[in-house]
Amino acid sequence: MIISPSILACDFLNIESELKNLERIENLWLHLDIMDGHFVPNLTFGHPVVEMIAKITNIKLDAHLMVTNPEFYLETFQNYNIHNITFHLESTKDILSLIKKAKKIYPSVGISLKPKSSEELLTKELLSLVNLVLVMSVEPGFAGQKFIPESIQRIERIKKLKKDLRLDFMIQVDGGVSDKNSKELKNAGAKNLVAGSYIFKKDGQSYSEKINSLRSSQK
Repeated sequence: MIISPSILACDFLNIESELKNLERIENLWLHLDIMDGHFVPNLTFGHPVVEMIAKITNIKLDAHLMVTNPEFYLETFQNYNIHNITFHLESTKDILSLIKKAKKIYPSVGISLKPKSSEELLTKELLSLVNLVLVMSVEPGFAGQKFIPESIQRIERIKKLKKDLRLDFMIQVDGGVSDKNSKELKNAGAKNLVAGSYIFKKDGQSYSEKINSLRSSQK
């Protein structure tokens, strides 16, 4: 099980030490929420911050583009050692061309749907190209939101679709993930859990303990 800490919830004033603490933990991706204030209402960080992060950590970088112009970011992020790049089906009219272009640049390419978007957008042709499908279990835009329970059924349906089509993409989940739902998410078919507020919340537990609880939770 891959755990992807979302640095949107970390202490940005001490980001280098935050990343050093995470580097001691195996099988992590570092989730980068790139928001432009247009596709979603929030505005986060851009190229200078991503470039800095790429220079100070060896954790695999996982860029989640919540932007209206993902084509631009494909080009400008290509020198930042991004492992996976994910963009939303709702953000472009020519998703297939965008995926094909991204696959020439990045080791892993993902697609995502907002919670209210139809799963019919996930066609066989599209799914056969991608490495990852990101299920948003909150409305994208802000950290700390409550998990949408219906996301479990969506994950199960996508897992079944994956099996029926004999495909091999990874299912990632982002939004409201904690030790209270991680077991259910894993059982539904998720192999990659994005967690921000749960991991970075200061409550006396180490990041290692938080991440282990997501992997082993029996709640």
